[in-house]
Amino acid sequence: MAKRDFYEILGVSKSASADEIKAAYRKLAMKYHPDRNPNNKEAEDKFKEAAEAYEILSDTKKRQQYDQFGHSGPQMGGNGAGFGGMNMDDIFEHFGDIFGDIFGQQSGHRGRARTGPEPKRGHNLHKDIQITLKESFEGVSKEIAYYHFVNCAACKSTGAKEGTSPKQCSTCHGTGQVQFRQSFLVYAQPCSACGGQGFTIASTCKDCNGQSRKQVYDKFTLNIPRGIYDGAELISSGRGDAGIYGGPSGDLLLKVTVVSDKVFKRVGDDLICPLTLTYPQLVFGCQVDIESIDGSKETIKIPKGCPVGEKIIIPGKGFYKIKGANRGSLIVITKCHIPKKLSAGAKADLTTYSEEIGTGIDDSEGSIVGFFKKFLG
Repeated sequence: MAKRDFYEILGVSKSASADEIKAAYRKLAMKYHPDRNPNNKEAEDKFKEAAEAYEILSDTKKRQQYDQFGHSGPQMGGNGAGFGGMNMDDIFEHFGDIFGDIFGQQSGHRGRARTGPEPKRGHNLHKDIQITLKESFEGVSKEIAYYHFVNCAACKSTGAKEGTSPKQCSTCHGTGQVQFRQSFLVYAQPCSACGGQGFTIASTCKDCNGQSRKQVYDKFTLNIPRGIYDGAELISSGRGDAGIYGGPSGDLLLKVTVVSDKVFKRVGDDLICPLTLTYPQLVFGCQVDIESIDGSKETIKIPKGCPVGEKIIIPGKGFYKIKGANRGSLIVITKCHIPKKLSAGAKADLTTYSEEIGTGIDDSEGSIVGFFKKFLG
């Protein structure tokens, strides 16, 4: 029976690129894969036919010879004999590299051989810090205590006993994988002799048990800058876990939580606080001294007829900006103290005053106006 044209088998033109030929073969190989077509002689023949066509057309020199001489060319041994008589094991042995390229690791792809441990970066660590609003206003130094891995000094992070060193695994030859064959495919699994590491340690370091690092309890002082805000994350480089087998250390990431203050509240870079005044102070106006968050005294001028909820802004007395010397504002919001108990004289005076000013209220500001009926006290 005459052999079919290789281009026809793969379904590509004679001007097809190498990528087009590879893609065409991939499609056919998947379609007629023996695992997808068990006990199917026709599919097996088509798989062999496609493999032979790809083996010739994927090689530039063999393709040139085929284009010139056809099936009788030197690329076929000069006799036009194909691979139809080969079994699947023979095909895998002959086309192992091709299958490896098409099917990847399922066809026996090996990892890079290692002669010893491969250094790996240590993990980043996370820790929460709580500070007060005053500490965030002024800046503060905090002692940080935590557990982390450090390099083993006894073995210099090799994991091996002093005077010895790790060796390439003789079972997997440093790849960390061993292979086994099923049908014409080769599968890989982690090497049990070295645990997939590609190396073995005959005599492990007693200090770290061959781990190249050990855990310790550590402390250091962290300087938290003034103006730090709630939820900010500070990075202390290199204070995370030490790397494995001499790899670089990770970082320590510290999340700052600012505890709510009873008096002051931060909004952006502004510092807000309420100021409780008596009714006469709001009516007549006054000057009062208040204590700021840092303990300093500030004199506040209350204008005559000051309403409740008035915002008195003092520029430059709020939070420091993290970058730069500028500060936000201190914003004082007025409140009115309403006494629950009054002396008889105070009640009489207040009643007289109420009668003088009346109970009508100007609703020009758009507030709800109630109609007075009687006092309850």
